[in-house]
Amino acid sequence: MITHIDPDGDAIGSLTAVGQALKQTGFRVTLVCDDRVPARFNYLPMATDVQRMPDERVAYDLLVAVDCGDELRMGYAYADLADPKPFIINIDHHVTNTRFGDINKVEPTATSTTEILHGLFLELGIEITPDIAKSLLTGLVTDTLGFRTVGVTANTLRTAADLIDAGADLGFVSMEALNLRAFSTMQIWRAGMNKMHFDDGLLWTSITLQERREAGYRSRSSVGLTNLLADVEEAAMAAVLMESEDGSVKISLRCRPPYNVAEVAVELGGGGHPLAAGCTLPSPLAEAEATLVRSCKEAIERQSQAERAAVAEAGAD
Repeated sequence: MITHIDPDGDAIGSLTAVGQALKQTGFRVTLVCDDRVPARFNYLPMATDVQRMPDERVAYDLLVAVDCGDELRMGYAYADLADPKPFIINIDHHVTNTRFGDINKVEPTATSTTEILHGLFLELGIEITPDIAKSLLTGLVTDTLGFRTVGVTANTLRTAADLIDAGADLGFVSMEALNLRAFSTMQIWRAGMNKMHFDDGLLWTSITLQERREAGYRSRSSVGLTNLLADVEEAAMAAVLMESEDGSVKISLRCRPPYNVAEVAVELGGGGHPLAAGCTLPSPLAEAEATLVRSCKEAIERQSQAERAAVAEAGAD
């Protein structure tokens, strides 16, 4: 099983849930992610079993990709696998998913990959143990920000209720996966908020590699800073640019309806959801910032015009 680079709660929740489910049915499994599991998810069963690379001594006959929008998101863990690659089952909820699997279980209307997995496990007759429920609820809680995002449905809440009935503790999961933050995270937020820019509906900030090192911050994720910026009333879109060790820049994008950041992310070689997306640019931070700002402002203007036209047309009708 492989999940995406720089994993979040849905990625690790999905990875550990599938790992437990396959072990329950008698399979030998290896859990893989290019990047380390964030420490706040160590409470999940099998989280400490996640490897950085597959075992070279094993001839894998099946690869299950969870929460990955495309093959690149699997990183070196997939790219370095010997050819021919194993049969791939692709389970994901991103609207920009490229359907790269031999079997594709892709449901963009789901709020998280773990929401899809819950239904799939029930169909396959897999027992939802308290530990599997904990993993699935972690993905559900983190990707919906505690059931507060657009797209949460009655099915999302029913899934959560089923997982609680199966033994998952909503209060514990919410505290561990959503609320608690390391001091280094708060230092990164401070660095980013001290350099915020707002122009033409776009609120953005950039964080240098030096600032990350000074804060002792190893992750390439904004860990919620983009969500915080997107909550600013005047902002149509929000973005955080994070400089990486290799010189590339990881970009996290958020917005509220009627805007669509997936359009921007895809244009820049990334992907995601209409309201939450991202990409990575290989250029220096200043150049990446200029490229992103230009693309976002153009998208805001284009999408604003489309919304005004739709409102005018609805009024005419």
